[in-house]
Amino acid sequence: MAESARLYSKGRVLGFERAKRTQNPNISLIKLEGVQTTKDAQFYLGKRVAYVYRGTREINGSKIRVIWGRIARTHGTSGVVKARFRKNLPAKTMGASVRVMLYPSNI
Repeated sequence: MAESARLYSKGRVLGFERAKRTQNPNISLIKLEGVQTTKDAQFYLGKRVAYVYRGTREINGSKIRVIWGRIARTHGTSGVVKARFRKNLPAKTMGASVRVMLYPSNI
């Protein structure tokens, strides 16, 4: 039996972009696994991001749902990136994991 290869890398939602008193729910901050510098994070710019979760009732035969987004730019010097999702992520996603797809490729 062949082992299945994971075609995405993992990330964790840190929260929304924010200032001292306001936060912007349009932009989510994501910490990428294994990325420590801004230069490493450059590779992921433009890549697709998927937040996968389970709903309570079935739609089209599945309870699994996805909110898609895209990595827009880096944030700081420690490998955190900013991502925009089609629908803003709900607050319960703080600390949740996301899948960073390795496409579209720039190589």
